[in-house]
Amino acid sequence: MKDYIVRGIAAEGQIRCFAITARELTEEARKRHKTSPVMTAALGRLLSGGAMMGAMMKGEKDLLTLQIQCSGPAKGLTVTADALGHVKGYAVNPVVSLPASPAGKLDVGKALDLGILTVIKDIGLKEPYSGQVQLVSGEIAEDLTYYFAASEQTPSSVALGVLMNKNNTVAQAGGYIIQLMPDTPEEIIGKLESRLKETEPVTALFSKGRTPETMLQEILDGFGLVLSKERMPASFSCNCSKERVKKALISLGSAQLEEIIRDKEPIEMNCHFCNTNYHFTWEELRQIKNSLKA
Repeated sequence: MKDYIVRGIAAEGQIRCFAITARELTEEARKRHKTSPVMTAALGRLLSGGAMMGAMMKGEKDLLTLQIQCSGPAKGLTVTADALGHVKGYAVNPVVSLPASPAGKLDVGKALDLGILTVIKDIGLKEPYSGQVQLVSGEIAEDLTYYFAASEQTPSSVALGVLMNKNNTVAQAGGYIIQLMPDTPEEIIGKLESRLKETEPVTALFSKGRTPETMLQEILDGFGLVLSKERMPASFSCNCSKERVKKALISLGSAQLEEIIRDKEPIEMNCHFCNTNYHFTWEELRQIKNSLKA
């Protein structure tokens, strides 16, 4: 199944919801960054959450950044998403090895430990919107739930999961976000809370063959769910290129470029988001420097 996002409304517009299947994009991130299982789970959860939050934005040029700075061995995570289902991200320390949690699961909370979640939305205004909250568990879904409540005053339920195969490839990944609109009646809130308590973890639902659509239909059965007719494709996508890296080198200025080329050695530049390396020969560097004089 190709990765995609589906959205919908329920309870006559009092509830809005998003769900994603993200196995392929999480596996792509794992391969690119060579992440250990616990870091694949951490990055996969944040990529899934970021992709759905990106889909909430309206402008095609809008950008969302989720950044976690933490005291645990992961050290931090960064994910960027647009409004079209494209998402990319990386972990500061992609290889973390920890014992399983008491529940026998990958211990993402221990990998992150204490920290701060920052959400930055660039929607074309003079200054990007930025909201910041402390991590409440390091499990990411709970942290995003807390962010929505504290920074956006939107009661939400965020569920995210990544299940690994025995060979450490990604078996299942994805999640959902269900949000209450202002002035939702207490009766609907109570009914939804009860339903969510009964809902199995995301990876269990996917393992039973659920899709984003059927997962939301199961949770919101009886709420009058109306799903969008179109699926939004989701993918791990980075817009870096050698030309973009060249522009970054130009921005260093003549003096710094002179220092770089003094040794007459080639250099390699790395994109943090997709882990692609770009090679520049000494001759290419010299041409870049000479172009500044033109």
